[in-house]
Amino acid sequence: MVELVILGLLAAGPAHGYELRLRIPQITGHGRPVADGTLYPAIKRLTAAGLVTRQARPGRVAAPRQVLTLTPAGHLELVRRLASVDVADDPAWLTALAFLAVLPNAGELLRRRLAVLESRGLPAAADPYQQCRQAVLAAAREAELAWLRARVA
Repeated sequence: MVELVILGLLAAGPAHGYELRLRIPQITGHGRPVADGTLYPAIKRLTAAGLVTRQARPGRVAAPRQVLTLTPAGHLELVRRLASVDVADDPAWLTALAFLAVLPNAGELLRRRLAVLESRGLPAAADPYQQCRQAVLAAAREAELAWLRARVA
């Protein structure tokens, strides 16, 4: 997922690693930044694959920054990854949802996600804390169902 998020963020324009490190949690919903030990190896893999280019640009105050740019091959890979996202995997879906605007036609993915949500039920919970959790999940599910139905219609 980190590679997908990097590709998606760079589709909006060039950025350096530190900017990505700050923006990734906004997409993934995690409360803390992605670790450098996860981010920079992912950038290195994307660069080695020709999906991202790296160019040194002068820093404002300190050393030069490595600015990352999505290549045309990177854009195609982003589209491929988005089109093949597992719509039944909630975290993967919510991450991909942030970038679906790059797809020429996201309708098929939306229909698949809608079918998954319509087929799911939420298990009953006896514990009051689990009941709260289920209520929150049910509200989120209903909101997503309403949005999907409106978009697919």
